[in-house]
Amino acid sequence: MRQNIYRILAICCLALTAQLAKSADTPPRKAGEVVIESLSLTTPDTGKVAYELGTLYVPENRVDPKSRLIGVGFARFKAAKATAPPTFHLPGGPGSSLLPSFKQDNPLLGRALKYVNLYGRAGDVVFVDQRGFSERGDVLRFRHRTKAEPLEQPGSLTRATESYTEMARAAVADYAKKSIDLRGYTVKECADDVNDLRKSLGYEQITLVGTSFGSQWSFAIMRLHPKIVARALLSGIEPLDMGYDMPSHIFAAIQRSWWEAEKDPKLKPYIPPGGLMQAAREVMQRLERSPVQVTVNAKDPKTGEKLKVTLGREDCQRDGFFRGPAFLLSVYHEHYDEWAATVMNNRRAHDMDVRLIGPLIDTSLGVTPKRKFMLRNDPATEFLGQWNFDAYLATTGIWPSPDVGDEFRTEIVSRIPVVFTQGDWDVQTPVENVLNIAPFFPNSRVLIAEHGGHGVLGPIAQNLPDVMAKLQEFIETGNMTNIPPRVKLPIPKFAAPDFPPPEKK
Repeated sequence: MRQNIYRILAICCLALTAQLAKSADTPPRKAGEVVIESLSLTTPDTGKVAYELGTLYVPENRVDPKSRLIGVGFARFKAAKATAPPTFHLPGGPGSSLLPSFKQDNPLLGRALKYVNLYGRAGDVVFVDQRGFSERGDVLRFRHRTKAEPLEQPGSLTRATESYTEMARAAVADYAKKSIDLRGYTVKECADDVNDLRKSLGYEQITLVGTSFGSQWSFAIMRLHPKIVARALLSGIEPLDMGYDMPSHIFAAIQRSWWEAEKDPKLKPYIPPGGLMQAAREVMQRLERSPVQVTVNAKDPKTGEKLKVTLGREDCQRDGFFRGPAFLLSVYHEHYDEWAATVMNNRRAHDMDVRLIGPLIDTSLGVTPKRKFMLRNDPATEFLGQWNFDAYLATTGIWPSPDVGDEFRTEIVSRIPVVFTQGDWDVQTPVENVLNIAPFFPNSRVLIAEHGGHGVLGPIAQNLPDVMAKLQEFIETGNMTNIPPRVKLPIPKFAAPDFPPPEKK
């Protein structure tokens, strides 16, 4: 017995010695340090493409001198001959990464490398991860089991916000047990990460390319580190005080799509005399007068009876107007089955992974008091409610990331050259965002893409190569004089309701 114990102790000592030796080979990282691997990717169209996959080490919370270091991933594709500042590409979200695009088993790798080639003609191309959502560092997630919502009652924003608040408290409590400082996850820290990466890679200036939150991240960089930005090409514009979109601006984008939908021969037989707007009004008035109870093709496991789902005005506000004209016309003509089945599934308890970087950054950014007043009192809440922002406003004091302050959120004049590209059908970052922010950038150009949705650089490159060439000229030289103020993208195809058109009275 004693010999066995000695043998076990000897094995443990050998294992510990090996571990210590391994640790000795890996010195502790320093803030600003980068570790880079040289790799390559191959596709039939591009052949072998060399690139670098790296990790930048930064303080988790720069305000705390004892903060731990975290990793932020990046990928760099070096240009054969650099004649312009490198482009730094910033993903949206918060809670997105562009790095998975550059994996050999990615079926869309060829498209990703064409994107690299497009921007790499004049300079290096660098893709930067968000802290807290990087495989090269930490991915902050919270596994959450939602509560089942009652089927016999219509949907409720108040109930949904209460559930979200409960989840937020649970997530913060869970992370309080870990050696992770959630106070460090703000857009300001993300901006400083980009500046640290720029310095570590040896660049004096950079060009920013960002869509959605990537554009908001870019605004933060231009605000905190203006001298490092040579220029910026942004789309899906989200200024610092516009993280929560104005309902009337979103609804205006929806109405612009309705203008084209009403001309569609497939939809015309279903549209009432007053058009889609009249259909929307009647649906909302009907649901306000009396919620609708729908029997669905699913049974109660206890009684064996078919389940019934109650649909109300707030259910429609939540997502009804984002689902296209066919959905609106189906509900107008009292075809509720598909909608009821979707709502039933959404109200069931289910597991979900919450990407914490989203609420941490968004609630830290928040909005100015003036913007908050306008959001709460916007006239289009009649149709869209306050689903877009109510839960975040309710949990601002729960998430630990500190408020960035009204001074930071408020616009200032910047002379950095910027090209804003924006779709006028964008319901995530509406076109009014860019119309509000562009006057603060006197050296800017606004390109509005008619019929364009959220993030139009890809559709422009695909459908309007001549226009994309002019945007590329701006990336290479800073010249924006040839960029048109407005272009047209193809009108997306509209689906029709899945039932025969009603007979005309």
